Amino acid sequence: MLDVQHWLVALPPLAVYLTVAGVIGVESVGVPLPGEITLLSAALLAATGVVEPAWVAAAAALGAVVGDSLGYTVGRRGGPPLLARLGRRFPRHLGPEHLARAEQTFARHGVWAIFLGRFVALLRILAGPLAGALRVPYGRFLAANAAGGLVWAFATTYLLFHLGRVAEHWLSSFSWAGLALAVLAGLGSTWWLRRRARRAHGQADREEAVPGAPR
Repeated sequence: MLDVQHWLVALPPLAVYLTVAGVIGVESVGVPLPGEITLLSAALLAATGVVEPAWVAAAAALGAVVGDSLGYTVGRRGGPPLLARLGRRFPRHLGPEHLARAEQTFARHGVWAIFLGRFVALLRILAGPLAGALRVPYGRFLAANAAGGLVWAFATTYLLFHLGRVAEHWLSSFSWAGLALAVLAGLGSTWWLRRRARRAHGQADREEAVPGAPR
């Protein structure tokens, strides 16, 4: 995510909004791209004042709704053979087991799978093409798609925006000495917990090796 954020920060605000809309839109058509990571990075940039959170959220929502609608059209025209081709092209993301799981979700939740799919990585990519291939009525699809896209985009953006503002304020008022002590304390506690875990694991192994050892 840091790489995406460093790449976005070099762009002017308008280009950031277009990038957010474009990446999320292409992902929603059915191409595995880091749409959510792009949105999270842009939301954190908004917390630093580089871009406006409202425009980031609007761009994400627009990309989600338009991309899903294009994916629906592609899926409706291509049908199941298109999903099979996508699975062969992107086996790590859209393989047969992924498609089967997505179809089960659609069968179980119906149109709600489109709304909820915006919050799940796999369904976020497959919702549009799968709904089209399964001949979900477009009116119902569009209503669920628009609602899910708006809620996902604005909730994610403003949650990260406010968390980023709080973190920035906290770090700016925190002394470097205090920060160093906090880091050392965190490393020390992690080391102690790992040592205890290794001791406990070693003791359990020894007890299993000794017949009749108390448990």
